[in-house]
Amino acid sequence: MKQIRIMFVCHGNICRSPTAEFVLRDMVRRAGLDDRFTIASSATSAEEIRGGIGKTVYPPAAAELRRHGIDCTGKRAVQLRADDYDQYDLFIGMDSANLRNMYRILAGDPEGKIRRLMDYTDRGGDVADPWYSERFDVAYRDIEDGCAGLLRTLTK
Repeated sequence: MKQIRIMFVCHGNICRSPTAEFVLRDMVRRAGLDDRFTIASSATSAEEIRGGIGKTVYPPAAAELRRHGIDCTGKRAVQLRADDYDQYDLFIGMDSANLRNMYRILAGDPEGKIRRLMDYTDRGGDVADPWYSERFDVAYRDIEDGCAGLLRTLTK
């Protein structure tokens, strides 16, 4: 069976998108579906990447993941590139600004691969941005709900 390749995307790839990457990886592992998915995350900006080396997951985001038994050790920010479009089946943004930047970086979306994570929930809208609110628990809740809905959709 062909793997489903998912790229989560946010502004800096140090908070929301890596959280989504590791939450979905955990859900997939617990469901025994590891072999059916490739899951990654990236940034629309290069702000968190210096000299070609990305920063690690923002400590409060990593701490929130640990509170839920999820380890993100080793993850470093990377920037979304145009050639990623052919490598992934879905690009899941955290908010409307991410989607606008994804369309720009990926030079459009001819195959309809770009989505917003909260569209997989009953609430819709954007994933709460903890960078400004410092509410990593709220962002985690949004991401967990979105990932659960995404996984349900993909495994129907």
